[in-house]
Amino acid sequence: MPSPEGANPRPLASPEPTPEQLARLPRWAARQLQMYRLILDHIHNGVVVTDAQGYITHFNEPYGRFLGVDHKAQIGRHATEVVENTRMHIVAQTGKPEINLSHRIMGQDMVVQRIPIFKDGRVIAVFGQVMFKDVRDLSRLARKLSLLESKIKFYENELISLRSTRYTMDSIIGQSAAIRDLKNEALMASANQSPVLISGESGTGKELFAQAIHDASPRRLHPFIRLNCSAIPADLFEAELFGYERGAFTGARNEGKPGKFELAHGGTIFLDEIGDLPLAMQPKLLRVLEEKELERVGGTAVIHSDFRLIAATNQNLEEMVGLGRFRKDLFYRLNVIPLQIPPLRGRPEDILPLARHLLGQLDQGVSQEGYTLTPEAQDVLLAHPWPGNVRELSNVLERVLSSLRGQTIHLEDLPYCLRRTPPSQPDGRRWRLREVLARAEREAIRHALAVSGDNKAQAAQVLGIHRTLLYKKMKRHGLPLGPEAAGQAV
Repeated sequence: MPSPEGANPRPLASPEPTPEQLARLPRWAARQLQMYRLILDHIHNGVVVTDAQGYITHFNEPYGRFLGVDHKAQIGRHATEVVENTRMHIVAQTGKPEINLSHRIMGQDMVVQRIPIFKDGRVIAVFGQVMFKDVRDLSRLARKLSLLESKIKFYENELISLRSTRYTMDSIIGQSAAIRDLKNEALMASANQSPVLISGESGTGKELFAQAIHDASPRRLHPFIRLNCSAIPADLFEAELFGYERGAFTGARNEGKPGKFELAHGGTIFLDEIGDLPLAMQPKLLRVLEEKELERVGGTAVIHSDFRLIAATNQNLEEMVGLGRFRKDLFYRLNVIPLQIPPLRGRPEDILPLARHLLGQLDQGVSQEGYTLTPEAQDVLLAHPWPGNVRELSNVLERVLSSLRGQTIHLEDLPYCLRRTPPSQPDGRRWRLREVLARAEREAIRHALAVSGDNKAQAAQVLGIHRTLLYKKMKRHGLPLGPEAAGQAV
């Protein structure tokens, strides 16, 4: 390529100082000059430096190898003679840097940067460097960074969920002797590393106890992993528990995925509904429990995981063992520390403390005064058998609060399914017809006010009575009248 018009054909600098020049330099300056030369030649990709007119003053060895030229022989030549499509001399003129731009050399697209070097406000040199010899390398790097970013987000979400144990021993509410004894057993279980098997009906709070044990244990600063065995398809169990490598099966993540046991390293893994674990998976689980080692699906590397197992079930595993639906050796391995949570109907003294606790949780600061239960409402709660246990109690109270007016829960505020069988009175007295009619009338008025948006005239029309009579009945039943009714209820 010809030199630009008016270009000086003579080199402006020697590729290397002569021995005479080095001898005249102080020893430290010679060592420093040699170090700069070594640094330049060890930069992986090509580097070129020009002066303010575009003449090459520095040219490293990797760039010479890439272009197929002697890097020392390029010193003093104009950049346009050496580098195809160069813009080094243009950057020297404009003083504007060009960062990460595409540059085509020898039919290949590269990514380069050109940075002007200033002294006393003027350009004295330009530094150019090849960042990527093939622009496809940049695309590959972008894909890698995107993959790393997705992994980071995945692990961040996993970490948040893993460390999100909401319950402690103080979260276990109850005054019954059964609950007090069970909390003591759970506290003792938290002090060792043996597997725990928590049994109880659905809704009794098995995960609450599992989280409380983890929180009270030395592992509380490490992950708490949950897996509901009844929610995982049988063909995905192994991948969920042990993880999988890239391309292990159709639909697998390109980067693979760690399993629950791998994520639980140092912490606790909680397998809920363990009775629903497929029979084919049970010997594999037993092996991991005994050896604390596993292999990902499609992998060959052995992964060690230090975890503590807590399992829970609402089924009778001993009966399942007898029926051949659960392995006997796995049952004995799980049942080292058994905890049996009694149903709510078996400990009625816990119902009201639990109700008050749940009302406080559901309140979430909406009511400054908090919610109270009338004696009649308490009697209904105590009389109900609660087949859904604490979960059913929580759902009932949440439904009540969604339509409650005020801070007091009356009998008629409770769902009809709880009130259809009148609770027995502690003193043995019968329900009188007058009391039943009064409660029915009060409930009818409250319903009419609710559907009419507290419009008294419309509520009276719904009930088929005069508005004045409605005010009298509201006053009799202790319902709030509103300021507009001050002169109507006399």
